[in-house]
Amino acid sequence: MTTTTEAVVLQADPLDHPDARATAEHAHLEALLRCWLQETGVEVLPGPLSVELPSSGLALVTEVTHCSATGWHRFAPVRIRRGDGGELSPADPVLAVNLIATEAAARGGARTGGVPTGEVADLVERTAESVRRVTEFIADRRANPDADVDVDAFLDAEQALLLGHLHHPAPKSRDGVHPDEARAYAAELRGKFRLSWFAADPSVVSHDAVAGAPSLGGRDAVQLMADLAEGGPHDGRVLIPAHPWQARNLLLRPRIKALVESGRLQPLGELGPEWYASSSLRTVYRSDAPVMLKLSLGLRITNSRRESTRTELKRGLEINRLIDAGHTASTYGAFPGFSIVRDPAWIAVDEPGRAEGPEITGLDVAVREVPADVTDYRCLAGLVAPRPGLGRSALGAIVAGRGADAASRWVADYTDRVLVPMLHLYASTGIGLEAHQQNTLVRLDSDGGVAGSAFRDNQGYYLASSHLPALLERLRIEESTLAVVDDSIVDERLSYYLLRNQALAVIGCLGVEGLADERELLAVMAGRLTAALPALAEAGPDGDRLATRWLSADSLPGKGNLLTRLHGIDEVLAPLDAQSVYLDMPNPLVQVVA
Repeated sequence: MTTTTEAVVLQADPLDHPDARATAEHAHLEALLRCWLQETGVEVLPGPLSVELPSSGLALVTEVTHCSATGWHRFAPVRIRRGDGGELSPADPVLAVNLIATEAAARGGARTGGVPTGEVADLVERTAESVRRVTEFIADRRANPDADVDVDAFLDAEQALLLGHLHHPAPKSRDGVHPDEARAYAAELRGKFRLSWFAADPSVVSHDAVAGAPSLGGRDAVQLMADLAEGGPHDGRVLIPAHPWQARNLLLRPRIKALVESGRLQPLGELGPEWYASSSLRTVYRSDAPVMLKLSLGLRITNSRRESTRTELKRGLEINRLIDAGHTASTYGAFPGFSIVRDPAWIAVDEPGRAEGPEITGLDVAVREVPADVTDYRCLAGLVAPRPGLGRSALGAIVAGRGADAASRWVADYTDRVLVPMLHLYASTGIGLEAHQQNTLVRLDSDGGVAGSAFRDNQGYYLASSHLPALLERLRIEESTLAVVDDSIVDERLSYYLLRNQALAVIGCLGVEGLADERELLAVMAGRLTAALPALAEAGPDGDRLATRWLSADSLPGKGNLLTRLHGIDEVLAPLDAQSVYLDMPNPLVQVVA
């Protein structure tokens, strides 16, 4: 049971504490509380808060210093109360997550069969690791607040996620990266590194590319890789890059060891120039390169190991071909400032004896175009990311300097030019974008206003099953690589990714920084969605269905990151209808605006 009856002495913002470890610990405690309160359906009110944990006989006690309609709550320092009315002692995030996870397990989690054995201990371990990493990130950024001279505005936003997902108990856990490696591999530490390359016999390589893709410059994937290696030896072999962590790990895998021992695969070591890690770690970027590279990375980051499947590699090309065939023309015509970042080529090492290769190769690359005017784009996650001890978020800094009604205007433009185009694409094609904050790029004008948007990913495409026949007919194919599921499941996913995770983060960020009342901003967003209903209805049969639901339903689906983690779900490999733990949560557009 959770109550709001116990007084706690307020202090200055704990995220601005001069000690980086103290800041990191409080950030994790806040994220844990947000998860627990949201996933247990507790109403959050301003003032004292006590989270009772009957399994341990303890309670987490704090003060709600900012009560957010969108879930971006802020809290005073958190303490542990021992017994009913007993003494208070400072809370440690590792102990706190153990207590919360044990309580959740005692309640059975969210699925039949309860929380699997070992998952509580795993989460505790990963939280401790995440706290250590965030401590390093904060300390480094405070000591070195200015970006490198070769870091452009696009990359600077990619490097801004110091705290990570604000609704995840272990947001910066990277299972398998040694602390000494983090300096080179972490975007938060502005890491850069040379890629490790392999030379493969053509007989064990598969690849594909969209003919005429501008970013490829007339090359196929094989030619492009050879050029990016900048003169590496190949002697008729195919050059394929890997993240250096992945390259070392691959050599321990029996499948790769067998290829090396047979002479069909040769490790070449590091070649070519340095690349920067992006916010996803696995996608690398150079401001002077025509493409980005999405590499497989077997690290477990948040809930999943980040290795591509062959279906995902092919999916990027299918999206390219759909765009070229005019399948997205209706949305592109109605919203010329919106686009999908293309993934026009891929290349992978296959397991001998399998024409289609293994389900997960481990040594593969998806090629991603660099958008024209890339420095006008910002990853949304980087825009709204807190900057503990350094001032406002990037979005807060933009809005704070644009006048009294700047927050309302920014939210209105965001709704019109980022959120509504994605809804229109779904209405007209049945393609649902897994457009969470990291996959959403906001194009800014010279004053920091919203000029347009783009979506990036070669994995996150759902297709409502009712639209499958039209898509197959458009491409004259027999099956699609998109994640085809019932329309109701796509509605559920988009209610989380497009609304809760993405668009409401803009409102949460502006509200928590005191730049506007969240209720007013929610009313602005609701008004712009209402204005868009006729265009969505015209875009396709029942095209306004999802937006109408957002504007009228008392509750909407939301993802429970704490429970998803406790159930040990790998969201990349899990079945589409069981990718995560989804819960019905109050709909702020109705709860606050009504």
